[in-house]
Amino acid sequence: MSLEVRDFAPYFRSRQVIPGAEASAMLDIQTLRFEVYCQECGFLNANDYPDGRESDAYDVVSAHFCAIDRRETLSGYVRLVPPDAQGKFPFEAHCPGLFDNVVLPDPAQSGEISRLMVHRNYRRRRGDTLAGVTVHSGDAPQVERRNDSPQIMLSMFRQMYVYSLANNIRYWYAAMERPLARVLMRLGFVFNPVGPETDYYGPVAPYLADLRELESKVDEVDAELLKWMREPLPKA
Repeated sequence: MSLEVRDFAPYFRSRQVIPGAEASAMLDIQTLRFEVYCQECGFLNANDYPDGRESDAYDVVSAHFCAIDRRETLSGYVRLVPPDAQGKFPFEAHCPGLFDNVVLPDPAQSGEISRLMVHRNYRRRRGDTLAGVTVHSGDAPQVERRNDSPQIMLSMFRQMYVYSLANNIRYWYAAMERPLARVLMRLGFVFNPVGPETDYYGPVAPYLADLRELESKVDEVDAELLKWMREPLPKA
């Protein structure tokens, strides 16, 4: 990393994981997904995954990104799911519909952010979401508030952003909690709601981000963050 660019995730490095070529890394990822989605949150039935690995049909076609801490321990994970043969995304099978004025972009230029999570060791404060972002109702004690950026999530978003630019992906879908969307907005990550809230691994609403709008907002909020997002990534 060039000296003039501030590092927004100094304690973590992220990289893309290729399923067919990195079986061991995918095993760690699917084990983390099992721990979070089946054991911690109960979103999925653990009995359906007797090997202790959560996986699905989207894994084969998705782009996978993970964060590693300084001890080389898996600290976070996210994947970007492409459209299926009909141009549909996973959220469309779970969300009841879209707002009347919503026009969705070209599916070929889009991907859905999925299975975004941070290891529980890095979710230690009340109000921490699975993404490692602290969401407070406004009455949390001041001592529990943190001002440092969510390094793991930013590190993985950076990888996903660079991948998206290289693969002509301009739009990101995400099914997320409204408080998380508000926190992301404060960082400059603009996700606009496109449908009503529903129960999809918890109460979430579908959102859409245009990366050109996101770039402009991040630049406005913190120009150094956009510089870092665009900085050539170190080799894994």
